[in-house]
Amino acid sequence: MKVDQFKSRALCLMLGVLTLSCNAHAKSPDLAAAYVPSAQPVAGVIRIWGHGAYDNTKQDFIGSVVKDWEAGFKKYHPDIQFDNKLVGTAPAIGALYTGVGDLALMGREIWPNEISAFKEVFGYAPTGVDVVTGSFDVRNRGYAVVVFVHKDNPLIKLTLRQLDAAFGAGSRPGMRRARTWGDLGARGKWKDKPIHLYGLPIARGFAEFFEDVVFDGRRKWNPSLREFPDQPGSKGGVTDGGQALVDAMSKDPLAIGYAGLLYHNPEVKPLALGVRNGAPYVAPTKENVINHSYPLTRKITMFLNRKPGEPADPKLKEFLRYVLSRDGQEAILRDGGGYLPIIEPFATEEAKKLN
Repeated sequence: MKVDQFKSRALCLMLGVLTLSCNAHAKSPDLAAAYVPSAQPVAGVIRIWGHGAYDNTKQDFIGSVVKDWEAGFKKYHPDIQFDNKLVGTAPAIGALYTGVGDLALMGREIWPNEISAFKEVFGYAPTGVDVVTGSFDVRNRGYAVVVFVHKDNPLIKLTLRQLDAAFGAGSRPGMRRARTWGDLGARGKWKDKPIHLYGLPIARGFAEFFEDVVFDGRRKWNPSLREFPDQPGSKGGVTDGGQALVDAMSKDPLAIGYAGLLYHNPEVKPLALGVRNGAPYVAPTKENVINHSYPLTRKITMFLNRKPGEPADPKLKEFLRYVLSRDGQEAILRDGGGYLPIIEPFATEEAKKLN
């Protein structure tokens, strides 16, 4: 048996309460149908701003995928030209509301102030279409956020509401804050032990994502959170904050922290997560990230300016239809470097946003 298969099966056994395909052998992704162009060809220039490559393509993130999308699309629509500024996520939304860009390709979740700035100009929010699933465990590819505890901790699962009770500080009606392991369901000698919180810096996109999904958009953290930043110039490994986090947790049986499965320490274990009480608890596996059943799966989104009640610009709609098709998503499998595709039925649902 291969090592990766063994690890996958071991994780499945450890999280035996879970549903939703905890299998050692992941099946091929169920992609959307092949692209069929609309009856009316499109022409003109499509201007894409945002996520792409670092330092003038020295480190490619998603630029190769975008080039693949464009080349494939031009085979059907030769009168389309592309004008890209894939210099980073920061200017992407600004390009939309200043009118110099047509599509904003984000490398992280959109921030509330970016939505507010767009709404200040147009009176409505930009339309976001998820075009890529974040990676399972690949650095700089929007990896899924995973919650860890020490291996001696008796808990193997938590709900998002329980995570909110521990990590958050804002108020939610009817919520009791979790400050001891008993508050999260542990019994015996664990019941009165304090919870020690570990996390990545709250100024990073991982924390913004955690706030959106776990805190329901609230921005207040438990002040006892211990943050683990990357060391200056870190490019992975022991200099990453995530690795420092799990290494520190290995020495603290009372710790709970969030990072990603690219960081490893045999003394810590990942938890299964449920969206709410009564919902399935889902393990952080690659298959569950691809099928979006794992609650802390991240997505890469393209935003565009679409007035409510009106269809998208025809050339943008057609291009995004191509991106979400089998043709476009196969480019992610070829060139994504860890990014994962948007499978059915999500691809069809995302395409409906363009109508």
